[in-house]
Amino acid sequence: MRTKALICAAVLAASLASSMAQSNVYSLNVVGYYNVTVAPGLKVMVANQLNTTNNMLSALIPNGPPDAQVFKFNGIFTTFTYDDVDLAWEPDASLNPGEGCFYVSPLATTLTFVGEVLQGNLTVNLPIATKVLVSSKVPQAGTVETLGVPGEPDDQIFTWDPVLTHYTTYTFDDVDLQWEPDPSLAVGQSFFYVKAGGSSSSLWVRNFTVQ
Repeated sequence: MRTKALICAAVLAASLASSMAQSNVYSLNVVGYYNVTVAPGLKVMVANQLNTTNNMLSALIPNGPPDAQVFKFNGIFTTFTYDDVDLAWEPDASLNPGEGCFYVSPLATTLTFVGEVLQGNLTVNLPIATKVLVSSKVPQAGTVETLGVPGEPDDQIFTWDPVLTHYTTYTFDDVDLQWEPDPSLAVGQSFFYVKAGGSSSSLWVRNFTVQ
């Protein structure tokens, strides 16, 4: 999987002139896009990290291609297929920032995600003693530590190698109190997180602002 990020492609003033005149306050919406290049037949962990008014597969990945599949996880995997006759996802499904999925296509594919960079107090749920498929809510590459992913003793992260077809496991060490090793995540990459049964926190909270 290769990613190319072009974030902050445009900065749009969201307030109208009339409201600015009344309050002297305006907000900025930062929009952009990034590409995830997927080789044919390889299952990859991907994520939509830009918010839109329609975060459904039909809007995010409208062109399949035919027989492409998305796998979402909620205790078990659910499969969504781009039908080769109707040329639509059957069934359709959401893919919101903070969520993750597996994607596989019979053809070489470039997934292009376009939307708004979420800012402010951003939260991803990490239920205790539960395996979840998640991602950063913002399109930013970095290590788990630099992205603010929390850790408590015996928490685990699993990333997927699409070429070698196996998971790599990272554990939050109960002695050094750090990820060993500290995994790196690409833009548009999701991962499995398992909170240990003895954990006390179930939230990944990050305060993010585009400078």
